[in-house]
Amino acid sequence: MIIGIPKEIKNNEYRVAMTPSGTKTLVNNGHLVYIQAGAGVQSGFNDEEYLEQGAQILPTIEAVYGRAQLIVKVKEPIAQEYALIKEDQVVFTFFHFASSETLTRAMIESGAVCIAYETVETAEHQLPLLIPMSEVAGRLGLQEGMMHLEKHRGGKGILLGGVPGVKPAKVLVLGAGIAGTAAAKTAAGIGADVCLCDISLPRLTYLDDIMPKNIKTLMSNEYNIRRELPDTDLVVGAVLLPGRKAPKLITRDMLSLMQPGSVLVDISIDQGGCFETSRPSTHENPTYLVDEVIHYAVANIPGAVAMTSTKALTNATMPYVLQLANQGWIEACRQNAALRAGLNIVHSKVTHQGVAESFGLEFREWPF
Repeated sequence: MIIGIPKEIKNNEYRVAMTPSGTKTLVNNGHLVYIQAGAGVQSGFNDEEYLEQGAQILPTIEAVYGRAQLIVKVKEPIAQEYALIKEDQVVFTFFHFASSETLTRAMIESGAVCIAYETVETAEHQLPLLIPMSEVAGRLGLQEGMMHLEKHRGGKGILLGGVPGVKPAKVLVLGAGIAGTAAAKTAAGIGADVCLCDISLPRLTYLDDIMPKNIKTLMSNEYNIRRELPDTDLVVGAVLLPGRKAPKLITRDMLSLMQPGSVLVDISIDQGGCFETSRPSTHENPTYLVDEVIHYAVANIPGAVAMTSTKALTNATMPYVLQLANQGWIEACRQNAALRAGLNIVHSKVTHQGVAESFGLEFREWPF
């Protein structure tokens, strides 16, 4: 199969979809791999490294899309890429369709096969391609929130872990999945007073058993969240409903409960955000102020640590990319239920219930 790895052109996206070692695996299996010139530089991989592993370098993104049967990316295509995606071409990437009707309709119009990393799901309800990036986003999101509590960045001027004789900051984490758990562990390791919320009592019971003692668990509901906000310094939103828009757990009026200079970090922004006042920001301009509360809602948090993220993502995606390349998407999705769950749009038909519900579109179960 002919596989294309384009350079990511989303704002401040430094990751690339595949490491040179991943390229070598595909080449060893008899596939032709095209890498756009410079695609891996920001992740620490130059063109020569890809060439040494048997890839071929193409000069432009148009050339990569024009030749590839399977496109492997990191982030969703942006407007400049829509016209490059061809009918029957397979695109394997993070799509997060529920957050963008424009993207959804563009991919429907393209006639391509769109397989979304974030909805590939195992029989055990694990999201293997989302897990590594959620680990990064949880840890890094907490780190960014901590920095924006500093006074010169507009924050309250509070040290997350405190010092002897001075209480630590209070962190509220909404969502006890992979990202939320990573954020809570990172905050606890620094010494913060952490409250971790979720709607799953079994999950909270499990985490209450194994987490550090400065993490307290709490059932997630509006009443409890409102009670926590007045003395919370940093809120991390990490709510996930696979393929669907995130629920709004903090509304505009709830900001009045928070102290000026408090920080909200919305890791759920890829799925529309879990704060009513969230809107996507960038690494270049990561924060904005609403009612004296700092909002951090960067839509590609792991892109800031591109080398770590690229290696972690390739580790996770490689078995699925290899199966798609070796068997073709139809046979691969027939044999692998997890990969089949990743099908979001196939030949202009919406094949994921959550995406269809987000925009009132017809849902068609695959195979047709």
